[in-house]
Amino acid sequence: MKLNYGKAAGCLLFLGAAQCLLMMVIAEAVYPGYSVSGNWISDLGVGDTSLLFNSSVFLLGVMLMAAAYLINLTSKSRFFSVVLAAAGIGAMGVGLFPETAGAIHTVFSLIIFLFGGLSAVLSYRLQKPPFSYFSVLLGAITLLALVLTGSGTYLGLGKGGMERMVAYPALLWEVGFGGYIIGNPEDRS
Repeated sequence: MKLNYGKAAGCLLFLGAAQCLLMMVIAEAVYPGYSVSGNWISDLGVGDTSLLFNSSVFLLGVMLMAAAYLINLTSKSRFFSVVLAAAGIGAMGVGLFPETAGAIHTVFSLIIFLFGGLSAVLSYRLQKPPFSYFSVLLGAITLLALVLTGSGTYLGLGKGGMERMVAYPALLWEVGFGGYIIGNPEDRS
């Protein structure tokens, strides 16, 4: 059986984002006194849940980079592949440098959030409607929420709730886009 790079990229995107979402929920559940509204997501990267959270985010980054490579092999959109790989680098950096690492953690967090949102928006060219519209919407939500979070505007969600409005749309896009290209590996030209 011949390896289909498109389907393999889709599997990597789907599994990487799905495992990250699930591990985040598990870490939130077992972290003593954790508040989805009051705590940053990266608070999960220190203390009892650090191994679970940091390894999950690092694995997401590895899978994003591998998917970007495979998409680059089969697509005419090199720019999209570079942006997706940058998101992967950001995730790997967040996994390697928890929030206790200081400014370097903040830089990698910005990279994953910014390039994750941009990846979703840029992927519209690689899909057919209506999913292409959903991708742009999810990416735009991530980018808008990133700006609001950076300005300290939490819209009543608390800092943790607002940060989830940055992270979750991008992760949901990765799950959805992965599924999309598993089912339509030839659409990414």
